[in-house]
Amino acid sequence: MNTSSSDRFDVIIIGGSYAGMSAALQLVRARRSVLVLDTGQPRNRNSLAAHGFIGQEGLHPADIASQARTELQRYPTLTWVESKADKARVLEEGTSFEVDCEGGRTFSADRLVLAYGVTDTLPPIDGLAERWGRSVFHCPYCHGYELYEGNIGVIGCSEDGGAGQALLLCDWGRITLFCSNPDSIEPEQRERLDECNVVIESARILHVEDAATVALEGGRRIALDALFLLPHSTLSSDIAEQLGCELMDADCITADSAKQTTVPGVFACGDAGRMAGSIALAVGEGALVGVAVHRSLLGLLD
Repeated sequence: MNTSSSDRFDVIIIGGSYAGMSAALQLVRARRSVLVLDTGQPRNRNSLAAHGFIGQEGLHPADIASQARTELQRYPTLTWVESKADKARVLEEGTSFEVDCEGGRTFSADRLVLAYGVTDTLPPIDGLAERWGRSVFHCPYCHGYELYEGNIGVIGCSEDGGAGQALLLCDWGRITLFCSNPDSIEPEQRERLDECNVVIESARILHVEDAATVALEGGRRIALDALFLLPHSTLSSDIAEQLGCELMDADCITADSAKQTTVPGVFACGDAGRMAGSIALAVGEGALVGVAVHRSLLGLLD
């Protein structure tokens, strides 16, 4: 860990996962002083392997993150502090900010990057939480390939009853959709589900056992290779609201094409700025933000 004698930096990045580290890399290579504040709780911490990120295919997510931190900490203008950012405020619009951390320390910077991600809330079904990221997933692009032609369940906890996710997964296997209210599925989607031979189960789920076996009310059990669902995801911090940043309907932070929020000098990337759940997208967005922040510091951002 690099340390600094000053509590003032060019840029403070709140969140040290893939997007935050990618933004930091661009900035330290531009010889800017960067503070990364991180709690060490990445969204994919339960996953055993990361997929869809070229050059790192199938590696454990923690190994990818550890390597990235090692690379970053070789740069002398990088400071990494394991702490939660509790509060943030604008000192001077567009050019000066302060961040208070757990434990009472305060840091200041000319720009802020919000990369603190989201927190997933799962349906209240026994057995889901301990299987999350292992045999219960949300992204077929990350975990579908290994299940090809397998038996896949979709827990319909979204507004469309899970129909959209079930249709998306049809390219990967045989789909059973657990939807307690099939009438919530639009007729057009119901027709498409029938065409894809999706089985709809309306019995209430009691719990999940084994790898991904669903125990239903009435005593039936359906053995599956994996389960998918769309969790309720919310921003992991209210820092954006504290600063006055506008939020989108999906509870992401509103940002322009350079990922600058509605508060000048504050940028957002990763899942906080796009509900994607993809390492590749997070890294790409982080790089974009790092370059945009540097241009902003030089007065060159359009």
